[in-house]
Amino acid sequence: MSVTTHPQLNADLHSHSTASDGTLAPATLARRAADHGVELWALTDHDDIGGLSEARDAARALGLRFVAGVEISVSFAAQTVHIVGLGVDPGSTVLQQGLRQIREGRDERARRMAGELEARLGLDGVYAGALRFAGNPALLSRTHFARYLVEQRICRQTHEVFARFLTPGKPGYVEHEWASLADALQWITAAGGVAVVAHPGRYRFTPAEEWALLERFKSLGGQAIEVVTGSHTAAQYRRYADTALEFGFHASRGSDFHSPDESACDLGRLPPLPADVVPVWELLH
Repeated sequence: MSVTTHPQLNADLHSHSTASDGTLAPATLARRAADHGVELWALTDHDDIGGLSEARDAARALGLRFVAGVEISVSFAAQTVHIVGLGVDPGSTVLQQGLRQIREGRDERARRMAGELEARLGLDGVYAGALRFAGNPALLSRTHFARYLVEQRICRQTHEVFARFLTPGKPGYVEHEWASLADALQWITAAGGVAVVAHPGRYRFTPAEEWALLERFKSLGGQAIEVVTGSHTAAQYRRYADTALEFGFHASRGSDFHSPDESACDLGRLPPLPADVVPVWELLH
């Protein structure tokens, strides 16, 4: 039995700039992607599309094919799930209004998180300290708090901060209700985009919960899943390639790059998608 193979691209369809919790400006990211041989690049900042114009202009000047994207925070089964929208129209009022709703809840969460960390660690000014690391004050996130605690020498690296303080059950973690899965899919679809489940291997779902997420995602019009991404192992590349085939999803590939000093994988440095999946870029125009 022959297997249909699809043309491979050095596509990096998941990255973050200073418009959310990355450390590089959109134009600098575009240059890094081009320098690393990326052929198709997407900027997918958390709950914000403010960096897309700069990214598009920089990519155009470099001759780099660009995809406008966003990563939307969703609550599902008492966990935070990220849904990437690729090929979205930044001018969509539906998308803009939806993202604005999410951002309005972020500041309250950040202030509660700062209070928890101050009480547990005996620090003052944690909110203001984290804010210094945020290129976009409206998107203060756990990553910015992690960078501040590294600066204060509470931990040596940001991943250590997450492990000790900023994940569920740890003293600095604050629960928050994000968008619903239905909302996120509606906003992406209204903006003409393709919805992708980001880094599925990172979630702590039982097999039944993961199946429920993917089934619900598909029923709402979701079309793709990240197969090759910076936080996945080689075994997970194969596992989620099989998942894509089972559900009829296209497969995405993206480093989830945030910073040269913090990210598990640099732009353009991922292995190719497995040969038997259908790449998501076949849906992008």
